[in-house]
Amino acid sequence: MPQFLVRRLAVSVLCSLAAVGAWAQTPETEDTTARYQLTYNWQHHDAFRASYSGANSLSPQSERMYTFSTTAHWGFRPWQDGELYFDPEIASGIPFSGNLVGLGGFTNGEITRAGGSVPKLYRQRLFVRQTWNHGGEQEQIASDFNQMAGRVDRNRFVLTAGNFSTLDVFDDNAYAKDPRTQFMNWGNWTYAAYDYAADARGFGWGFAGEWYQDNWVLRFGRMTGPKEPNGLPVDFALGKHYGDQVEIERGHMLADQPGKVRVLAWRNRAQVASFNDATQLLQNRACMQTSSCATETTPQALIDVRGSEKIKYGLGVNVEQTINPSVGFFLRAMKADGRTETYAFTEADGSLSTGLVFKGGLWGRADDAVGVAFLHNTLSRDRRNFLAAGGMSFFIGDASANATTALTYKPEQILEAFYSFQMTHGTWLTTDYQRIQNPAYNADRGPINVYALRFHAEF
Repeated sequence: MPQFLVRRLAVSVLCSLAAVGAWAQTPETEDTTARYQLTYNWQHHDAFRASYSGANSLSPQSERMYTFSTTAHWGFRPWQDGELYFDPEIASGIPFSGNLVGLGGFTNGEITRAGGSVPKLYRQRLFVRQTWNHGGEQEQIASDFNQMAGRVDRNRFVLTAGNFSTLDVFDDNAYAKDPRTQFMNWGNWTYAAYDYAADARGFGWGFAGEWYQDNWVLRFGRMTGPKEPNGLPVDFALGKHYGDQVEIERGHMLADQPGKVRVLAWRNRAQVASFNDATQLLQNRACMQTSSCATETTPQALIDVRGSEKIKYGLGVNVEQTINPSVGFFLRAMKADGRTETYAFTEADGSLSTGLVFKGGLWGRADDAVGVAFLHNTLSRDRRNFLAAGGMSFFIGDASANATTALTYKPEQILEAFYSFQMTHGTWLTTDYQRIQNPAYNADRGPINVYALRFHAEF
């Protein structure tokens, strides 16, 4: 081929590529992203008082646990206003007592992704995001994990579809969201009573739409749940079994400081057990008449009464409020109907978490942070009656054959405080303390003191 034709072809290709990437090639806009994180979380609890223990009890002996995760967040813009992301992750870890039992508010948000001491590689996310701009003032989107820097209209519609977490879109909060950098307890990074549809690691397939209009945001979406409650295999029958959620967000200014209020409603449809059905089954069994067969050691009663699809739902409110540039306040409160077993998250039918976060600029360390929070988790009457009858669910159930009572119910209450210390640019060391009253809603056990040390790196 003549040399001038080669040059003309090269120029033509370069011009075409430049035209394709024209929407992204500006100083404020990324067209690719590659970000990584690594987190190691070590925790210890002291020995604590326990009048009795069952198959799903946290061990009253002193114990240690850990989690490790490292994640790649890769993305690019395949077309204008479109984004495609892929996140592979390697995770490992061992919970307290060798199994994820004995609490409603678990102490480490990473433990759902850990499957033993051998690190496992899995696909965490694979999703596409499309933005349709609808006018109004433009605002800058900052670069972050699974988010490329760019400018968007204040009024816009955003669609996310594929493999991701419900919590990627819903229930955001500036002060209590990420267990890798902020509070560690499950009830502080989302509502403990939010039984959101997901596999055992916390992810699923589905879609979510977000409509931004001035200070308002409307979100809606449908996600897959597990084939069996709390399982890893995903049920792709989205027409029959699913988790729906709708959230309304309102931004505001209070005493010249920004804040947001979110109201979230959710509804699951799945093959799950009714607590009343399972309680009736336990009471009808002949073995319930003898002390040697007074309680279960597995959730068999729940499994035995699963049949037709059932509905589970809840409603919650989420508040974040800047008090001043260095202090922020958050609150979450949710109530679920509590008639059916846990589908995909944890054992709570009512939850409240509230606290304060202080930025290190107050004491001359701008990238440090201190947080303190209080949590209050409750169970529905149906779930309490099931446990009192000697029932065993997947995560809680302290009843034992030698117990004089299956459950001395009291709400589970947790105090959590942390200090995040920036070691170098992109690395933090966090100390964390959690005190748990009435673990697994049982006044005959606890309190428990949990101490944690977390290393986190971003690059």
